[in-house]
This record gives sequence, structure tokens and C-alpha cells, in this order.
Amino acid sequence: MPLTLTPLSGLPLIRPGDNLADMIVEALEENHITLEENDILVIAQKIVSKAEGRAMNLLHVRPSPRAIELAERTEKDVRLVELILQESREVLRTRPGTIIVEHRLGFVCANAGIDHSNVAGEGTAAEEWVLLLPANPDRSAEEIRHAIKTATGKRAGILIIDSHGRAWRNGTVGVAIGLAGLPGLQDLRGQPDLFGFTLRITQVGVADELAAAASLMMGQAAEGTPVVHVRGFPYPLGAGSLQELLRPREQDLFR
Repeated sequence: MPLTLTPLSGLPLIRPGDNLADMIVEALEENHITLEENDILVIAQKIVSKAEGRAMNLLHVRPSPRAIELAERTEKDVRLVELILQESREVLRTRPGTIIVEHRLGFVCANAGIDHSNVAGEGTAAEEWVLLLPANPDRSAEEIRHAIKTATGKRAGILIIDSHGRAWRNGTVGVAIGLAGLPGLQDLRGQPDLFGFTLRITQVGVADELAAAASLMMGQAAEGTPVVHVRGFPYPLGAGSLQELLRPREQDLFR
């Protein structure tokens, strides 16, 4: 079966408290897509965060002494730096304009994944609002998956994605930050290659591969298609979590 990715058009702007599962089911109907067993829905982190009320108004942030010192070194808004510290386990690297952290969810990213773009609040300038990542993306994915199964009777995989940079290459790519009903890794160790050689190392980050493909369909600016329907994923679906994709600290050669 070919791998088919279809962005869902027609989703409205998401507000705090919105029921994403219901909105996605409605969007599937409007796009004339009937959900089938083992389909996958890839969802941009931003709409999950918005629905879960993760927007923060910088006017209400009180910086700590550590945030003030770090803001001076990085030339960043001290209130944003305070939020970065609150969302992080550890600051790993800094330079003017960028703070690389280990996020409290366990992955390494810039500025704790906090986003300024396409974020607006009520009654004040859009630039005063920022959006934090979901508190527990795996749980968010599982809740959406359960609600969609209740509404449609179909078991779909749910993948929540964000855009991250990489330590050894330029540019951002879509990566998985939360998943339910599909694997994060596909372990090919022990399988033969074309010439009969037994693979000893190969583990494929299938959730990240799909995240990158879906991110191409969503776009990165003002495209307004934050959900992509996927059919034909070439690996068996099953239980999965973000933890599969996180390299243990003792194996992380970039720290």
C-alpha cells in the first residue's frame, strides 16, 4: 500500500478548551475521508497547546535573578527566559538569541520549545503571548486517540509533532513529541539485509520520519493545516511513547 498523507483543510482557529477530537472528526468528514483501522492522524503541537490552555502572557511573568543574568548573556526577553527556565531541567548551551536546554519532557531543544509565532491572546498585543509545549504530549495523544475511537469506532494512531533543530545539521524538521497507538522506534536488529547480512545496530525512528513528512504538508508559517491524515504507514501499529526516541544521557555524545 502506498503511503498517503492528506492535510485536513477547514479547521478553525483553536481556542482554550476546544475539543480537538471532535474538531478533527468533523474535519475528516468535510474532507471526505472515512477513517479506517490503522490510519494515523498527525497533529501539530501548537493546536494541542492552545486547546490545553498553554498560552502565557509575558506581562504576568516575574523574572528570577537567574533569568535576569541569563537574559543579559543571551540578549533575550527576560520574561521569556524565565519561562524557558521553568520548562527546562538544565541549560546546556547559550549564545545571543538562543538557549539550548534539556526540556522537562527529556529531549534537547532550543528555547524549551516556546513559540511566539501564530500566538495571540485577548485584549493585548500578540507579541506579549507565547505558547508552551503540552504538559504531557503522550497523555494528550492517548486522550485524543480514545475520543476519536469513541466517535468513529476506529483505532487510529496519534502523533503530536513539533519543529526541532539538530546538533549536526542546519534547518528544523518535524519530530515526534507525543504519540499513542504507533511505535516510536522500529527495531530491525537481527533481520537480514538484501545480501543476507544480519543487521546489528539499525533502529529506525519511524515516528520522527513520519513527523518530518507530515511537517512538509503542514508548512511552517501561515498555512493553517495543523492536522494530516496518514494511510499506508509501512510498519505495524502498536503501543508507543516519546521515551523510545530519547537517547540516554550516557549515550549522548553531543553533551
